[in-house]
Amino acid sequence: MNGSIAALQAVIDGADNIVFFGGAGVSTESGIPDFRSVDGLYHQKYDYPPETILSHSFFESHTKEFFDFYREKMLFLDAKPNAAHRKLAELERAGRLKAVVTQNIDGLHTLAGSKNVFELHGSVHRNYCRNCRKFYTAEQIRKSKGVPTCDCGGVIKPDVVLYEEPLDEACTRGAVKAIAAADALIVAGTSLTVYPAASFLNYFRGKHLVLINRDATPYDDMATLALHEKVGEVLGQIVV
Repeated sequence: MNGSIAALQAVIDGADNIVFFGGAGVSTESGIPDFRSVDGLYHQKYDYPPETILSHSFFESHTKEFFDFYREKMLFLDAKPNAAHRKLAELERAGRLKAVVTQNIDGLHTLAGSKNVFELHGSVHRNYCRNCRKFYTAEQIRKSKGVPTCDCGGVIKPDVVLYEEPLDEACTRGAVKAIAAADALIVAGTSLTVYPAASFLNYFRGKHLVLINRDATPYDDMATLALHEKVGEVLGQIVV
């Protein structure tokens, strides 16, 4: 165990209320690409910029094109939880980790066994008819053609937060409450440049802020510990 991992182990061993805040970098080791890295989604070429395609107005005006992109680039239903997801679930079962706050929509934290998960941007695994609210699975969306429609004729929408849409109020309130109560906050796999999610760190009043990210973040100087490594490789070494 190297010095940085040993320091992280000490933080975890000494904390009673740990909260984890994660971004796209948590899932890259599961084979899900992130957005803003050199080879990320936003650097690929499409007829429209991904930020435009993943907006509420584009969903309303170009629904078929939205779903063509969504099926190809947003649904990774064969992905499995990696060492980070599994370790966080283990920490929760041990009573050390109180909540996971995630910007990801892949559902891998829940699949790994985490129970108290705040999905700020929703989940691809929840899809609803806009008319009757009937539920549809992600697999049903993946297998559908064109614009997926309900038995009642309504258009099915993924329960994910698109650009121009607000975060879910209850989810946001729960995430802020968890972060404010934490004595240790582990932030991982996020550049901390996307708002309003990045602003959630402002609610932390605890003792230890730990950052785990491949690249430096604007908050590194504020952290008790900053590790510029892969999230799964770091958390996988922690002993519960």
